[in-house]
Parts: sequence; C-alpha cells; structure tokens
Amino acid sequence: MWILKGAVSVTVTLAVVSAVTAVLWLVRLQALGPQHLVFFYLLPTALVAVIYGSRPAMLCAIAAPLCAAFFLYEPLYSFSVANPLELGELVCFTGLALIGAKCTAELLRPVASFAQQNPATDSSDSGA
Repeated sequence: MWILKGAVSVTVTLAVVSAVTAVLWLVRLQALGPQHLVFFYLLPTALVAVIYGSRPAMLCAIAAPLCAAFFLYEPLYSFSVANPLELGELVCFTGLALIGAKCTAELLRPVASFAQQNPATDSSDSGA
C-alpha cells in the first residue's frame, strides 16, 4: 500500500510541475523582455510540501528548474542555458526551493507528532 501512496505523490508532483510549466510557457510566449518565471514554481513546491511532505516537494524543486531550463530559457528545448545570469537564477531557485520544501514540510511535522504522542485527555486531568 505504501508503494501506491508513493506513486500517487510522485504522479501528483510531476503533474503539478507540468501544469505550471504549461502556464508559464504560454506567459513566456505572450510577454516581452526579461522574465524571471522560474520563481513561480515556489508556490506549487510549497503546496506539495504541505500535502505530501518533503520528499515529493524536493522532487518538485528539482524537476521545476529542469523544466524551466528546457521550456522557458534560451535556447529553447535544450537543457543548456545561454545567459549566465539565468543560469545563476536557476541555481538560486533550486537552493531556495529545496530549503523551502524542507522547512514547509517540517513546520507541519511537530503538530502531527504531538497529536500522535499526546492523545486528547478527556477525563484524566479533571478527575484529580
């Protein structure tokens, strides 16, 4: 069963990255001038971290700059990036997204573990 759960999280993660890439690709076609579209992947990465945890979010944080380099940066449809500034942008985004994914997932962990370790005290404290 855990294999199915892992497969669902990976599938959803890749689907989210694909959907965001498609939207950003359309924005890139319509807009003129320099763009910094890779940073729009931060919100979906955080959303994946909240729903599925840090591992799928880290997959999202690694897949996003690969998709951005392939579809959004010149030369198109190649993983090479012509402008060193844009390459630095991709590297900074990757570091920021990995840190953000881990922090977002860890913010939810103490609440879940506290709830498991300390079940609701119905009458144990009021009877004394």
